[in-house]
Amino acid sequence: MQRNKLTKNAGILAMVFLIAGHLEAQDTTRKINQFSLQQALDYAKQHSVQVQNALIDIQIQHQVNRDVTSIALPQINASGSITDYLDVPTTLVPAEFAGGPPGTFFPVKFGTKWTSNAGVNLHQMLFDGQVFIALKARNGTMDLARKQEEITEENIRANVYKIYYQLVSAKTQMQLLDDIIDRTEKFRHDIQVAYDNGFREQLDLDKIAVQLSNLQTEKFNLYNNIQNGYTGLKILMGMPTKDSLALTDTLDDNQVTEGALEASQFKYTDRRDYQLMDITNKLNKLNVRRFKLSQYPTLALVGNYSKQAQRNKFDFFGKGDWYTTSYIGLQLNVPIFNGFALRARTQKARLELQQTLNYTEALKNNIEGELEMAKNNFSNAIASMNYQKKNMALATNVYDRTKKKYDIGTGSTSEINDALLDLKTAQANYSTALYQAIIAKVDFLKATGKL
Repeated sequence: MQRNKLTKNAGILAMVFLIAGHLEAQDTTRKINQFSLQQALDYAKQHSVQVQNALIDIQIQHQVNRDVTSIALPQINASGSITDYLDVPTTLVPAEFAGGPPGTFFPVKFGTKWTSNAGVNLHQMLFDGQVFIALKARNGTMDLARKQEEITEENIRANVYKIYYQLVSAKTQMQLLDDIIDRTEKFRHDIQVAYDNGFREQLDLDKIAVQLSNLQTEKFNLYNNIQNGYTGLKILMGMPTKDSLALTDTLDDNQVTEGALEASQFKYTDRRDYQLMDITNKLNKLNVRRFKLSQYPTLALVGNYSKQAQRNKFDFFGKGDWYTTSYIGLQLNVPIFNGFALRARTQKARLELQQTLNYTEALKNNIEGELEMAKNNFSNAIASMNYQKKNMALATNVYDRTKKKYDIGTGSTSEINDALLDLKTAQANYSTALYQAIIAKVDFLKATGKL
């Protein structure tokens, strides 16, 4: 009874896989994508929201730079006005002008009820230290935006690498698990035959049924983790989750050791985060210069051309004179005292520069530590992978010999069960070691700025 229940559970789990595969095959509404690792990286570069927003940041900075450039270009403005004096302004005129007593005044209204004015103003900056520095900083701010986009893309690449290889490793682990299930199924068949001939007990069949049930449960859980992993990879790449994704690359130990870099090839400038900090330092130095140059006078070319009309009635579009006013000149502004505000701003800019210089030194130290740990982890991961590969081969050999002993009647059920368990453990350990080695390689490449 117990054996039938365990066998039934294993059958249900197997049916789940069959139904899931059938439904996926029948869903023709989904777009099917078969991606190599490079194709997945290219897709993420084009569709990842983080990368797209970083590219938009570059465009935003380009518009900011255009705004800065406009300060150095001529500023031309037109203006116009119409005024209706409900009460014409009154002016006091000395009374003696009209024969009155000296020292007295009489009121006189000068002007017209309606006045209109239209003109054009010109302002061209000739020299301003702050504008000069702002123009010089434009290339730096664009480099900063581009470098931030590169760092975002690098982080996306690293995550795509890890999840892609995690899924490939899980796929390999699934194949190894299927191999163990096949071996266990064959062993169960052998025990069934022996049981039918009176050479084995019911307990032996129940034990193997428990093993199969546990293996099928493990396979089901692994399948669920793989499906969740695919969903996570799609989201990271910017792919619609309803689309189907299949990974075409495989993973073996040769890929881990191929193209491994030496630490001696490393330079700080290879790291994008160091490049970003270097650009920030240059911009902060320019900021200090900006405040220093703001102490210098500014010089601008100014000009104006305007027309003015005065009427007692609103008839500006009829006959009547319009009087012209125009001028051109230089405007000099000399800063003398601003309440020590400029001094405070300059000192603040110096302190901010010192902060980024301190961050740069700390970053160099962090990079050295990260590189050393990545190098050690990579070396240890390769050694562990090679060891587990040899151990898996040994476990396979032990199982094969134990199975032969069992087949000729010189081995026991417990021996072959132990050998099968050891083989399963060795295969799982190798799969884990292989994945950890490729991840260690990704971390090492990222630490050296070569990812």
